[in-house]
Amino acid sequence: MRAAALTVAVLALALAWVAPLERWLGAFPAHMLGHMTLVAVAAPALVLAFPQGFARLGVPVLAGAVLEFLIVWGWHLPALHGAARLALPWHLAEQALFLAGGLAVWAGALRAAEPLAGAGALLLTSMHMTLLGALLVLAGKDLYAEICGTPPSLPGQQLGGLLMLGIGTPIYLFGGLWLTASALRRPDSAEAGA
Repeated sequence: MRAAALTVAVLALALAWVAPLERWLGAFPAHMLGHMTLVAVAAPALVLAFPQGFARLGVPVLAGAVLEFLIVWGWHLPALHGAARLALPWHLAEQALFLAGGLAVWAGALRAAEPLAGAGALLLTSMHMTLLGALLVLAGKDLYAEICGTPPSLPGQQLGGLLMLGIGTPIYLFGGLWLTASALRRPDSAEAGA
């Protein structure tokens, strides 16, 4: 299990950081696919690959979820998003923080003393990511073209939002359901129901 998780993590990091995503998808969808690959694929895979290391960090479940929320929404503000798209140091900072936020939420959720608390953190994360993805899809204009100095591309923004919805929502939902099933299988939950 740990070896498979590490393989997934390495492949996800290569996709996010090495693959020519912009050439394949365009600027905004590539940027969004990189984000989602880091927070929803690489981060949980790294936590599963190195469970003892993340257990020693002891990330509180609520703190991990709040940190990830602030990172995701903060970097989608036009000024920060534009800085990350236009300057390599800002882009590197953004990518590092996205990975750190993903690690925080997944480490907190998967290592929570109470699996239902972890499931709740993943559900809340899924909800705010779904909201952001929907905002990107339903916006009537390209929210970032002006600050990035690029021609407006509403279809590109919409594709980016759809990538967020199509990757994040099912992965966080699956993680939450898995943790809920774990909680229901615990001996103490069976005794509580008796």
